[in-house]
Amino acid sequence: MIKILLCFILLLALGAGGIYLYIGQAKFGRIPQGERLNRIHQSPNYRNGEFHNREPFSLLTKDGAFSSLIKFVFRNGDNLAPAAPMPVVKTNIKELDPNQDVVVWLGHSSFFVRLNGRAILIDPVFSDHASPVWFSTRAFAGTSLYTADDMPFIDCLLISHDHWDHLDYDTVTALRPKIGQVVTGLGVGEHFARWGFSDAIVHEADWDEDVRIDDTLVIHVLTARHFSGRLLDRNKSLWVSFAMETPGRKIFYSGDSGYGQHFKAIGERFGGFDFAMLECGQYNEDWPDVHMMPEQSVQAAADLRAGAAMPAHNGKFSIAYHSWDEPFERFSNASSGKPFHLVTPRIGESVNLSGQALPHAQWWNMQNMQPTDGVKTIVIK
Repeated sequence: MIKILLCFILLLALGAGGIYLYIGQAKFGRIPQGERLNRIHQSPNYRNGEFHNREPFSLLTKDGAFSSLIKFVFRNGDNLAPAAPMPVVKTNIKELDPNQDVVVWLGHSSFFVRLNGRAILIDPVFSDHASPVWFSTRAFAGTSLYTADDMPFIDCLLISHDHWDHLDYDTVTALRPKIGQVVTGLGVGEHFARWGFSDAIVHEADWDEDVRIDDTLVIHVLTARHFSGRLLDRNKSLWVSFAMETPGRKIFYSGDSGYGQHFKAIGERFGGFDFAMLECGQYNEDWPDVHMMPEQSVQAAADLRAGAAMPAHNGKFSIAYHSWDEPFERFSNASSGKPFHLVTPRIGESVNLSGQALPHAQWWNMQNMQPTDGVKTIVIK
């Protein structure tokens, strides 16, 4: 019995040691420390060792924790992913006209934005999975179009928060030689410090703080309603949304956010936006504060006074129980009669932010999908 007990203890120790070594890998990042932590302590949004949302927030409903776990473990594959490769278009981003303001959706919540000649990259995830392990949260077939080699020099990298589907270690380390500046929420810079980025180019900000990239581009770091963490240490860094402002254009990116009064406040503060990229996917009634239902995303677009809006946080990864195409359909239906242009590009299509509006294509209707040759540009007012 003593030998069996010793063997059991040894196995436990080996298992614990293996887990410790695994989670010690660089990709897990690092929680804030030193001067970075001292600055966090000055934030009015940081209390009792973690950041807090400005509105009441629950990660899961009272009865949602156990049911969500059971649903996730035993969910079936009915329409969680497309039955066939999605129709995509690979725009040559390096050859985009620097004099044109454009947005290119790279899948899920990743965007390339050209504003006033500046290249902005938002939450890039070029990996074929969005999790600590390669076999979990796999990308839909055909959606991993881009690599770091496809990107030009990036004047500004924006990271909304440190969840795996928004901050990808392999992607940002591959991009490191091409990145001029990084703007993110308080605490997220600790990950970049561990990954070899110079503190001089990483700008961390609290809600309602601005980062001026140059005389013609200001990044406004704004409120979101969400949470953060790459493993067990939750809410040690801040989750944010962004407004990108030049003398002639204002663009909003929601990051991950449940619906809240912050959208209306942001719309009033900025007097509206030319274009809004809004979270619309990975939602469920068990976590109503974490992500928006599509109808709430549409309301957020109206609150923001957006001239045009598109749904994001979908189309590449499945992290919830709804069908892969449901966010597009519900967002499209709810947008009918609303005071903004609905924009639904395929992954890789460029959206030109100047000119005459064109009808959006319901490309997610699989039976209507047609092969695409060349690059289609959706032009909006």
